[in-house]
Amino acid sequence: MAATTSHSAAGSVSRPHARPHGRAFITIISVMILIGAEVFGVALASAWALAGLFELGDVISYGLMGFFGLFGLYLMVQLWRRAIAVESGRGH
Repeated sequence: MAATTSHSAAGSVSRPHARPHGRAFITIISVMILIGAEVFGVALASAWALAGLFELGDVISYGLMGFFGLFGLYLMVQLWRRAIAVESGRGH
């Protein structure tokens, strides 16, 4: 069976419910691991450095780590959504 495709006004082909194939999925997972390690490393190091610089104490330091970690998680979710959209051919 052929997949259903639709044509937009610009003439490009889009697949509304397409999912990334195996190789694209592995690429997305690899990028998420690489970027995720960097994002969370920067988030935790930034919180530790700010708390140390302003002598805020351990409790505030851990609070900042949690806050920056949640912000990093938000960024990773946005990256995941955009990567899936691009790899599946849907665009943004």
